[in-house]
Amino acid sequence: MANEEQIVKEETINEEVNQQEDVIVESEQEASIEKDDLTIANEKIADLEAKLAESENRTFRLQADFENYKRRIRLDQEAATKYRAQSLVTDILPALDNFERALKIEAIDDSAKSLMQGMEMVYRSLTEALANEGVEAIESVGKPFDPHLHQAVMQVEEADAEPNVVLEEFQKGYKLKDRVIRPTMVKVNQS
Repeated sequence: MANEEQIVKEETINEEVNQQEDVIVESEQEASIEKDDLTIANEKIADLEAKLAESENRTFRLQADFENYKRRIRLDQEAATKYRAQSLVTDILPALDNFERALKIEAIDDSAKSLMQGMEMVYRSLTEALANEGVEAIESVGKPFDPHLHQAVMQVEEADAEPNVVLEEFQKGYKLKDRVIRPTMVKVNQS
């Protein structure tokens, strides 16, 4: 019987060892599953963080593009307001030129003199209205030639004049604020 008791004890011990081994295997499997879940979760977190960074970068770019767009629109509106009279001024300049040519004619009789006085008044009114809009004539004669302000239609060599200086003005040029509407047609000393 002592043998049988010992066998029963050994079997009980073996069963307990087997149970403990099963528990260890199960806990190892659970740990392995938890490790796999943790690895998957970490990969998902890294993927989501990358997507978030990309989304934030795209958002910053869109915000910068929108700010640039607003700035361009504001500058365009300011330019449109500043130069709103440009097309009208461009259309009026030939009439102004014709007035200047007509005013150079000398009146012989009284009716022609009164007509010239009326034309001078209209001419003055036009020039004042243009000046109120920011239009000014470009001064040229005696000044250095500037290709931004002048259009050289003739070059001559005069020894008594400085080189690259405007000698004569053929047609007046005009600026609207800081923009050249029409360059002055000039004769320039070449030497």
